[in-house]
Amino acid sequence: MSRRRANSPLLPACYALVIPGLEGIAAEEIAGELGAEIKKKPNGAVVFRTEDISNRLLNLRTTEDVFLLAWGTDELTYRATDLESIRRWTAHVDWDHLLRIHHAIRPKPKARPTFRLITQMHGQHGYRRMDAGKALAKGLAGKLPASWKHAEENASVEVWLTIQGRRALCGLRLSDRSMRHRQYKREHIPASLRPTVAAAMVRLAEPRRGEFVLDPMCGAGTILAELDDFWKGTYPGRGHEKLQVWAGDFDAHALRSARSNLIRFENARLARWDARHLPLSDHTVGCIISNPPFGIQLKRPEGMRTFYSRLMNELDRVLRPGGRAVLLVSDFDALKEAAAGVSWKLGKQLEVRILGQLSTLALWQKGAARHE
Repeated sequence: MSRRRANSPLLPACYALVIPGLEGIAAEEIAGELGAEIKKKPNGAVVFRTEDISNRLLNLRTTEDVFLLAWGTDELTYRATDLESIRRWTAHVDWDHLLRIHHAIRPKPKARPTFRLITQMHGQHGYRRMDAGKALAKGLAGKLPASWKHAEENASVEVWLTIQGRRALCGLRLSDRSMRHRQYKREHIPASLRPTVAAAMVRLAEPRRGEFVLDPMCGAGTILAELDDFWKGTYPGRGHEKLQVWAGDFDAHALRSARSNLIRFENARLARWDARHLPLSDHTVGCIISNPPFGIQLKRPEGMRTFYSRLMNELDRVLRPGGRAVLLVSDFDALKEAAAGVSWKLGKQLEVRILGQLSTLALWQKGAARHE
């Protein structure tokens, strides 16, 4: 598309849906990668304006989905009168203009286009999600070509309405399922880390040239794949400066999945090991990024606190003074207690809700070496 100023009335705002708790990291990526102006960061979303609505939006890594904004509000009443507002706001949108922008990024299929309306609703309201969806459909009446067919999945055009408390966002989806699921995910394992969360962990860790990066419990290799994409985007064209990565897991099936998912990633050394007894020398790792098993996954005779204590002692042994660690856990109190035992300092703490479960994503730093 041709470039237009972000404040041009011809260029709509955009918004991204993100994992709740990761709005700040997603906003940093959107601003940094797109040069966008961040307008709002409501729970689970980032609203922004950019001078260039193009395929670049689809390359965001910490974003679940990205949309052209049709309308938004922070003033829902929770009452049934909202339904008439939804219908009216939807009917007043210039859908022809939004569709032209959409088709420039995602060309029309050769076959007859299909459409789908999706309504998400969180919180207690005086109407049902189905009622909100009907109000959306009424507002769209006559706005889409009559020849288009409705489809339950894989539609070429999707209009979404997301309601959360007093806030609602309505837009035209630019992304598809590959944005959140990634094409490299050939193999999956139970409780596998979401790629967008892994991407946020990598951005929080900020791996640097010349240091070794460790994922001691790599699972299906999602963090490693996101690490590879981050590295190539941060240092493009510097193939001779390869990222050095050590990774492993106790689960042989997980390692097989990781090797399948990481075919294109040549820099990682994968091994089967126990993360509490790593075959690495002292103080050789500059950065640790990992998603230790949550309590429901931890099939070990010792409790969570004992496991974390032994794990942190081993991670402290291999981490260089001044090194960083980004860890995602469900029992933050247990991890914090273990971190205190090795004198790691907490740098940033984010509460993240993943598939309904509250978790904590934290950045830690090991103290510098003491000089006698």
